[in-house]
Amino acid sequence: MKKVIITGASGMLGRALVAEFTKQSWDVLGLAYSRAEGALKKVDLRDGEAVRNVFKEFKPSVVVHAAVERKPDVVEKQEEEARKINVTATETVAKTCAELGAFLVFFSTDYVFDGTKPPYKPGDTPNPLNKYGIQKVEGEKVVQATQPNSAILRVPILYGQVEFLKESAVTVLAEALLDTSKQAKMCDYQIRFPTYTKDLAVVSRQLAEKHLQDPTIKGLFHWSSTERMTKYSMVTVIADIFGLSHDHLIANKEPPTGTPRPYNCQLDMSALEAFGIIGQRTPYRDGIKECLEPYIKK
Repeated sequence: MKKVIITGASGMLGRALVAEFTKQSWDVLGLAYSRAEGALKKVDLRDGEAVRNVFKEFKPSVVVHAAVERKPDVVEKQEEEARKINVTATETVAKTCAELGAFLVFFSTDYVFDGTKPPYKPGDTPNPLNKYGIQKVEGEKVVQATQPNSAILRVPILYGQVEFLKESAVTVLAEALLDTSKQAKMCDYQIRFPTYTKDLAVVSRQLAEKHLQDPTIKGLFHWSSTERMTKYSMVTVIADIFGLSHDHLIANKEPPTGTPRPYNCQLDMSALEAFGIIGQRTPYRDGIKECLEPYIKK
């Protein structure tokens, strides 16, 4: 049986990855830390010895590294703590994969680009605008230097089944929608491509399986939804699905203040598709309905 270790397995993407690989008959070991429950194994990825011991005992053929501090505002304020996960732990995972001969799938972000010249191909030069993007570029370089037998998969804003609405920058929009007691501005400026974690999990699993069949399939890739949206258009779709008023939400056409974020980081996916990895793309309307039904009653 094919064996895979999934880091960050208690997170929104991690849970989707565990479900997808398990459904396709892989032997899955999910690693988590702050929310390690059930079958998940509690491992602090900042503890290099603990990571190596777990990997050597399980002997995976593939490692999917989904653990991340992904919130740009948090990374700006807690840069060194975030670096321990986004860079240092990534180096530990990559080195251990190299030692064991395990193929590594590492998730990066569209935020490695400045958003001025989309669509971006994998070979385009990164120019991140914030510390999160900078750390993910560092993570990419660490992976490329220590474990060439890897795939770096850059992805955009994600949504999926959440344990609480703030777990995704997409599902959290429902909070402002549901609170009709006050007006709220909603960004209608930055272009985003909200991508369903179930779809990304399928692509990740296909990439792992393709590599096991053909080890030349490795390198830098992009994956994304193709639906062009803003946060304002995302929330109006949610309102329409559940028959809710969004009159209290104001479309803000101005660039947002605070942590710098790129305008449009649309990703070119032709490199991945050239290997026949086409995955699946759930329409945003269908995916977000599935995710928010437990929280919004029609």
